[in-house]
Amino acid sequence: MREFTITKNDAGQRLDRWLGKALPLLPAPLAQKYIRLKRVKVNGKGSKRDYRLQAGDLLQLYINDEFFDTPTQENAFLSVFKPRLSIVYEDENLLLLDKRPGMPVHPDETERVNTLLTHLQAYLYQKKEWSPYQENSFAPALCNRIDRNTGGIVIAAKNAEALRILNQKIRDREIDKFYLAAVLGRMNPPEGRLESFLVKDEGKKQVKVYHRPVPDGKTAVTLYKTLQHRGGLSLVECELRTGRTHQIRAQFADAGCPLLGDGKYGRERDNRRYGRSGQALYSYKLRFSFTTDAGLLSYLDGRTFQVPEVDFVAEYFGPAQTP
Repeated sequence: MREFTITKNDAGQRLDRWLGKALPLLPAPLAQKYIRLKRVKVNGKGSKRDYRLQAGDLLQLYINDEFFDTPTQENAFLSVFKPRLSIVYEDENLLLLDKRPGMPVHPDETERVNTLLTHLQAYLYQKKEWSPYQENSFAPALCNRIDRNTGGIVIAAKNAEALRILNQKIRDREIDKFYLAAVLGRMNPPEGRLESFLVKDEGKKQVKVYHRPVPDGKTAVTLYKTLQHRGGLSLVECELRTGRTHQIRAQFADAGCPLLGDGKYGRERDNRRYGRSGQALYSYKLRFSFTTDAGLLSYLDGRTFQVPEVDFVAEYFGPAQTP
């Protein structure tokens, strides 16, 4: 319990508005709930949320200590009242999360709270499966990244051992990742392999494709297979053999079939014609293909997980189920 005495500078404010300013980490719906439960007392008694504070009022707050912390990137999860996660799979060691396009995976300079990592930490904190106040260093972590405007499966580790194993398996390419993409035109041949060298331009936040080794160039390999063709678009399944920035987007644009909706590598006139904003790309499936010991995650070997639906598949290729 913490006590505060209202000064003349705080007088005249509604109780709930004062709480929002004094405890910025406390979500507004939770603050309203605490007021109803009389965990916020004014002069020793329960009060209404619209009570106007007066100079000299004594506030007693029966609220968890963590909500009194200074807001930082590390405790932003406390601000999430109702975590928004689409869970493909969960067990005691990990989660597979279906990230929606538009949500960043990690906090950045433009968004701190509404990120996949923040919602994951809020979810596990509210389930009482994790608390930073009981850990020395570990925090739930995401093992792979997906661009903000791309959707798909992100692997989240619940404990340090699972995180170590998953990161190693990703480095050793023992987790196969499959994407669906809607591209303009037809790939020739309809099934094949794209191999090139990518150089990242940090200033433009873009990569350039080369077909020979170049300084700072990183090898990028994508296997692809055309699944459908309809209305000038092809539905293509891609399997990443490397995981470079913008790999699929840049390679397909270089092959003459840019992704629909891609404002950076695509064709704006075609994006407008099809009414698409945001690249039609989804990390829809992954497979655990362990070739070395996986420790406590061995039970996952050989298992495949897939999202239930991909929006642009139904929109541009009919109501058929995701492959």
